[in-house]
Amino acid sequence: MESLRNLMTQFPHIGRLEWLSRRPQRHHDIDVMDALTLIEGQGIEGDHYSARGGKREVTLFQAEHLPVVAAFCGITELPPEQLRRNLLVSGLNLLACRQQQLAIGCDAIIEITGPCAPCSRMEQTLGPGGYNALRGHGGMTARIVRSGIIMRGDSVTVIPRATESMQGQLFQTP
Repeated sequence: MESLRNLMTQFPHIGRLEWLSRRPQRHHDIDVMDALTLIEGQGIEGDHYSARGGKREVTLFQAEHLPVVAAFCGITELPPEQLRRNLLVSGLNLLACRQQQLAIGCDAIIEITGPCAPCSRMEQTLGPGGYNALRGHGGMTARIVRSGIIMRGDSVTVIPRATESMQGQLFQTP
């Protein structure tokens, strides 16, 4: 029987990077991009959060949550730029990736650090109740572990941690 720790490291398939953006200035429009440069220990090149480092160098949103939040707001469609996150990922449960490292494309690696709370601007963007519509669906934050260029369409893969069964193999003597 699998332990809970081992089960938490297994994902059914890889994800896909559907959409990218950066925010050059606080409270200004975002730039929708086809590619972004992630800089280890700093953030996204050209983003207003860049050079701060820390747990919030990148923000991610679950593509599958867009229709859920739209339904909560009573609208038919929710464009990702309205949420002001950096990356839109499909096919991978981002909440389950907390404290996991993700490889994006060929070079970049990020580590999911925690949930990303909605900002108060969601009331004016999505209408009354917009803030509460995003609670629990606000996305995730991440720090950049390894620099690289990421592009729309890149794969997003969980980097497996050593499981208990793997650790036991590491310490067995012949």
